Amino acid sequence: MTTVAFLLVPGLHLLDLAGPAQVFSTARDFGLGYELTYVAEQAEVPTAQGLPVHAEASLPALRRTDLLIVPGWRSPTLRGTGRLAPDTINWVTAHHQAGGTVASVCSGADVLGRAGLLDGRRCTTHHDLQDELARRYQRATVVRDVLYVVDGRVVTSAGIASGIDLALHLIATRHGPAAAARIGREMVVYARRNGDERQSSAMLRHRGHLSDVVHKVQDLIDQRYAERLPLVDLADAGGVSERTLTRQFSQATGLTPLGYQQALRLERAEHLIGHGSTVQAAARAVGFDDPRMLRRLRSRG
Repeated sequence: MTTVAFLLVPGLHLLDLAGPAQVFSTARDFGLGYELTYVAEQAEVPTAQGLPVHAEASLPALRRTDLLIVPGWRSPTLRGTGRLAPDTINWVTAHHQAGGTVASVCSGADVLGRAGLLDGRRCTTHHDLQDELARRYQRATVVRDVLYVVDGRVVTSAGIASGIDLALHLIATRHGPAAAARIGREMVVYARRNGDERQSSAMLRHRGHLSDVVHKVQDLIDQRYAERLPLVDLADAGGVSERTLTRQFSQATGLTPLGYQQALRLERAEHLIGHGSTVQAAARAVGFDDPRMLRRLRSRG
């Protein structure tokens, strides 16, 4: 039986905790031998979402085969937040020194830093905190804009939903990809993402504007990105002329409608290739008639 111990910090984000906890709970339901425990410096832990969480107010003895996971907390800045007593930090350090694996979600990486576990290692955190993490732990190598990083027995992930990806990776490492896929299906997870995939999708990166016309056209492209979408049809969907759509789309996103569609195709193709698909098969799946186009787009990236 493997214990998965979650160290809860006041102000923790519920999904930072619930995502990995659900993965290991589902693994337990499938007979993989996990026991979940929640520990903190006080019996009732306030969360960022207002729902208190009960925890054991003592630090358990962990074996080297056990997992210690630190979910993140509300942290517009790492400095002055996530306070823990020295004994708790020493407990984190001791588990790793004894051969155990320590993982974090989002700002939880700061606890690993205070425990000395980031020194000389690659790590990541939420994109809003990457610069500060790098300044605080200058002996660490902060890998930017990825979902999670594995460096030996130290595993760090970006934030919020990426904790699910981290936990599924740990399942795949211990029990094989088939077990992780089964758990993902049970959780209705659309796809298990690789650690080096970007924290935000192309769909999100180009949505920070206020143009209703462009949003409407993006909605159409998002739904049908693998199809041929003539500019005239996109302009009709937006209720404007082709020239007006091209101008407004470029102003809002920095891309042409075709450029946006290709960004979606490329991102999906990279995901398929990362999961074992050939370039030819990925190109067909995302709507490229000629795989050479996909190769050209990949080489530009």
